[in-house]
Amino acid sequence: MGAAMLEATITCPECGHREKETMPTDACVHFYQCRGCGTLLKPRAGDCCVFCSYADQPCPPVQEDRSAHRG
Repeated sequence: MGAAMLEATITCPECGHREKETMPTDACVHFYQCRGCGTLLKPRAGDCCVFCSYADQPCPPVQEDRSAHRG
């Protein structure tokens, strides 16, 4: 099992602003305010957090779950 990536770039679906953020390993982030336009992002239906919905990496718990199922 590999280590989870802890940084991800969130892209706002409204304005396209991209911001690199550090993801928490012990909690889901349910709200994220875009630093470009101020839109409050919420997870899409079926996603656990904003990183799973709008970032280039899913959150660490999802990464670990996927890694465990590959082995």
